[in-house]
Amino acid sequence: MKKTFLLAAMAFCAYFASAQKFALIDMEYIMSNIPAYERANEQLNQTSKKWQAEVEALDNEAKNLYKNYQNEAVFLSEAKKKEREEAIVAKEKEASELKKKYFGPEGELFKKRESLIQPIQDEVYNAIKSVADSKGFQLIMDRASDTSGIIFASPAIDISNEVLSRLGYN
Repeated sequence: MKKTFLLAAMAFCAYFASAQKFALIDMEYIMSNIPAYERANEQLNQTSKKWQAEVEALDNEAKNLYKNYQNEAVFLSEAKKKEREEAIVAKEKEASELKKKYFGPEGELFKKRESLIQPIQDEVYNAIKSVADSKGFQLIMDRASDTSGIIFASPAIDISNEVLSRLGYN
């Protein structure tokens, strides 16, 4: 009885699995073949380096203030010590706020990335959807994704080049 039920369940699963059409894409491959994406990434990298240099400059100023304070602390009055300590804390706070402004979860880099990359991702998504609709795919997985869990996939079901063609890239 159990064998019959198990066999029926396996046949049922096999029937529905065969009725589905699957395909794979390699999103890293697709994006690396889109010049606009490469330009946007380069622009983001340059902006990020520039902003990082600004933050590091403020950090270095705070460190220099602290180093100078340590060297001169024995010669300073209590009022001057307090004044210098406040200046150090203010500089550290300024650096921290600038870092948050540029690199925080809703920071300038996030907004810039969204404005540059999101339109490209939307275009790729629409091309993937178009290929899926025209070929009748119910599921398309990204083989480049860390969470996909794909151990092996036949290159025959990879539609990455079709997506690039749909976008106008060869």
